Amino acid sequence: MPSTPEPSLEAPADPLPAPAASGDGAEAEPDEGSEPAEVTESIPAPEDFVRVADWIPDIYTDLRYAADNNFTGQAIYDFSDAYLRYGTVQKLAAVQETVAESGCSLLIWDAFRPASAQFRLWEICPDPAYVANPEKGFSSHSRGNTVDVTLVTTDGQPVDMPTDFDDFTALADRDYSDVGDTAAANARLLESAMTAAGFRPYSAEWWHYSDTQSYPVDEQFIPLS
Repeated sequence: MPSTPEPSLEAPADPLPAPAASGDGAEAEPDEGSEPAEVTESIPAPEDFVRVADWIPDIYTDLRYAADNNFTGQAIYDFSDAYLRYGTVQKLAAVQETVAESGCSLLIWDAFRPASAQFRLWEICPDPAYVANPEKGFSSHSRGNTVDVTLVTTDGQPVDMPTDFDDFTALADRDYSDVGDTAAANARLLESAMTAAGFRPYSAEWWHYSDTQSYPVDEQFIPLS
């Protein structure tokens, strides 16, 4: 696994606070006798795309399709930050708080996937058993409400899970009877926290979850490199 950043010591509050705004540090003096200006935080709309780490600073990210550490052996997109709809990130923040009670953190393997990346995946692996054919419909990752996640310790160390990412064997499904007890328990912990927060699991991939709140496919949004 590529190296991951140290988590923040401060967990996100509920509701999620807005990221700090940058500025030159100068403060304007109010006119004499005038009322102080009301300061309002800029909270995105649920459908807005946001960088996950801006709102869940202690989450880990290892986007497998940003490098060659995936089943294709090639980089599929050129950005390394995870992006999702803000409404989905709010739910993911609740999951992060839940798993932290067990000494764990979430690690994101894939989040929003641009339409161009889906075409690239299909070009490399034109098999509907493994990749959604973009000519027939995009992956739910292109909606910005789907995330591939695993668990790590709070200091970023791996924990025992059923398989690695993009394992296409029966071990990756949600049966869990064919994997070790610790891996099964960790997968169930993740599934319990995700479903309680409002995510729907995918039966064939223990790491794949979609927000029960649907959003349209976005073919225009391109994450910053």
